[in-house]
Amino acid sequence: MFLQKLMPNQYVDSIHHIDIEELKQRKIRAVITDLDNTLVEWDRPQATPEVMEWLKRLREADIQVTVVSNNNEERVGSFCSPLQIAFISAARKPTNKAFLQAVRQMNVTIEETVVIGDQLFTDVLGGNRLGFYTILVVPVAQTDGFWTRFNRQMERVALYWMERKGLVSWKSKA
Repeated sequence: MFLQKLMPNQYVDSIHHIDIEELKQRKIRAVITDLDNTLVEWDRPQATPEVMEWLKRLREADIQVTVVSNNNEERVGSFCSPLQIAFISAARKPTNKAFLQAVRQMNVTIEETVVIGDQLFTDVLGGNRLGFYTILVVPVAQTDGFWTRFNRQMERVALYWMERKGLVSWKSKA
């Protein structure tokens, strides 16, 4: 069923609500994360101190991070390079290629990796299609680019139907 592919394994308010200890217990060794509206607002060029601290805590827990974004190389590279984080830009999520490239580069398996993002139709769908553990976060900004605004409208419909069918145990924040 298509709606099942849109269901994240977990839904949290922000990356800061992800329990890193729980990830370790799940034997997670790697994180594939979206950038815009997941880590920072889509128009914020650099990481906030809180995001830098979260990344540091992942590093200390021996969890690798790769940013996989549909945005262009200039945007993603200028954010990730100062933080020394691997990245894949122009990823074309939800297609498989960038997700598989990220696990190959980190030398981990899909089972050892979690996908974190703010969109059902790119991050969650892309991760679920390959069998990743997926975590949906509330977007950090209330504004989006044109295509993301379109996706958000479709997400609201999907979340509404999931709630009506009793497929989700959390209340939609969309």
